[in-house]
Amino acid sequence: MTTGTPPAVGSATAGLQATWANWVDEAVRPRLRIAKLLPAGGVGLVVFLVVLNLVLGLLPVAFVVSTSMVIGEVPAAVDGGVGSAAWDRLTSIFLLAAAAFLLTQILTPVNNALGQQLRRQVDSALRDDAMALMLQPVGIGPLEDQRTLDELNEAVRAFDRDWGTPGQACFGMVALVARYTRLVALVVAIGLTIGWPSALGVGAAVAAFRYGQRGGLRKYSRVGRGLIGRMREIGYLNELTMTDAAAKEIRMFGLTAWLADRYAAVWETVRNTFERARRRVYLTPYLLLTLIGLLLSGAAMVHAAQLAATGRVSLTALALGVQAVAMAMSLGGHYAESDTSTQFAMLSLTALQQLRERLAELDEGQPRPGRVEVPAGTPATSLTFDRVGFHYPGSDRTVLDGIELELPAGRCTAVVGVNGTGKTTLVKLLARLYEPTSGAVRADGVDIAEFDPVRWRRQVGVIFQDFVRYELTAAENIALGAAHVPVDRAVVLRAAERAGIADALLALPDGLDTPLSRAYPGGTDLSGGQWQRIAIARALYALEAGATVLVLDEPTASLDVRAEVAFFDRFVELTRGVTSLLISHRFSSVRRADHIVVVDGGRVVERGSHDELIAAGGHYARLFALQARRFARGLDADDVEDTEVEDDDAVVEGVSR
Repeated sequence: MTTGTPPAVGSATAGLQATWANWVDEAVRPRLRIAKLLPAGGVGLVVFLVVLNLVLGLLPVAFVVSTSMVIGEVPAAVDGGVGSAAWDRLTSIFLLAAAAFLLTQILTPVNNALGQQLRRQVDSALRDDAMALMLQPVGIGPLEDQRTLDELNEAVRAFDRDWGTPGQACFGMVALVARYTRLVALVVAIGLTIGWPSALGVGAAVAAFRYGQRGGLRKYSRVGRGLIGRMREIGYLNELTMTDAAAKEIRMFGLTAWLADRYAAVWETVRNTFERARRRVYLTPYLLLTLIGLLLSGAAMVHAAQLAATGRVSLTALALGVQAVAMAMSLGGHYAESDTSTQFAMLSLTALQQLRERLAELDEGQPRPGRVEVPAGTPATSLTFDRVGFHYPGSDRTVLDGIELELPAGRCTAVVGVNGTGKTTLVKLLARLYEPTSGAVRADGVDIAEFDPVRWRRQVGVIFQDFVRYELTAAENIALGAAHVPVDRAVVLRAAERAGIADALLALPDGLDTPLSRAYPGGTDLSGGQWQRIAIARALYALEAGATVLVLDEPTASLDVRAEVAFFDRFVELTRGVTSLLISHRFSSVRRADHIVVVDGGRVVERGSHDELIAAGGHYARLFALQARRFARGLDADDVEDTEVEDDDAVVEGVSR
């Protein structure tokens, strides 16, 4: 004979446990997170609001009780006439009712104003928390992780739309004190006047309505979490069409109709999904709960009428019971000050918690951020890539394969190679935007992971290939190269002069104070080459502020060939005594570097000076000859293939002269 739990019972138990766990995760824990935020709004303010909402919960009940007593006193007051004791009693009770009503009207806007103050203080603290959380990782890997981006989008979406924020949820939670205080008082009033069975029935009906309303909203909001990716796509398409980021290409390529159709298709998918969910969550439950509410409240009303008809309750009790039932049933609906804001804030806080957990997950296995101060003058001897291997998070493709590379201090080292060979990855590792998956980057023999990342980055001036064009003034754009020090206008101008952009900036309407964007009054825009010189000036400003390493990742990609040659003719003087790393795929740009390294397949395949590499006749010489031949045939001769170089040695010999 076997014993144990029958399969059907076990399955039902497991289902109940899962439902309970989901309810705790979706309804209980997020509310606890909201409650934990309340002190951020100020303990004194929160306590005052709780007391105020307690009063606001009781005042409408006091009004109902007073008006019911007025109704009960009317017959005696009419019989006694003006000046009688009954008339005076009626007048006093009426004044109490009026006072309760007026006090409610006065305190409600006060409560709302203080609630907005609570919202602002909590939201400000939480914004700081979210920003600190995203700035916490040393590198930029988490910002390229889809799960991280989804949770971040959900966490900050409430702040972007400025409703349903955690601060509003805190106020909404405090406002529930008024709602539920009023409900309890009304249920007690019903019990004392027309009986406790009626009171319990009305209370149950209100509870059922509230469960349908809040439970339905919770289920409905799950749909939004499932559509985060789609919502992010809608935001991207909206930004793409409503800003100047892609305005030229959209018009030149005739993308207007295509973008409109794409936007409409995505929005239609989102809208249809929400509408189906709304019908499923609200329609049938609403009809069922409405039926239950009508039956229970109707039964209470009928019972009150029967009691009054048989003389078992007074006119006052009848009026109070009927009004209490009607007011209590109104509390079963949507709470505008609480429900929606609380639900979306719960989603935001849940996303923030999951974002924190995701960042911790991505951080597992990563070396702990160092806190060692960077010695003055680092590097004094060299920067070294010591058998560094790397692949990007979420990808198994090897970008760097045990690369060994030394950058002598005070010298210019150029790294060249075709696109996709890992040149830019070297820059990201040196700037600690990523950490090596194996090996280490060392400064004077010390792993740079041991240094405080903020202090280390102040040692490095970088011109990224995809540098940012900040919508700020020209001076601010340059001074951002060393934002940790006070702006020095003389140094800004000197950096602009060294980058060859000073004359163009001084000729602007407000000189260095001209906003570099036409979106602002008096603003202007620059050409691609001028913006590139701004980026170069930014890096040179960092050197003036104490940086000891200069990294240039394709620094002249937006300059024409002659401007590029002129820049690199000055580059040696600009960086004399500076440890500099020059990344380029243009071999003609690097011939004056002290040391040239050729990277291919994530490894160093050649190294030496320009003349040494040309004489070796290897990879560098062949690619140099190919680019020289293309230039000799015309700048737009992009169809030249390696096989077209019939005599590389001859071309190399001619060009190297």
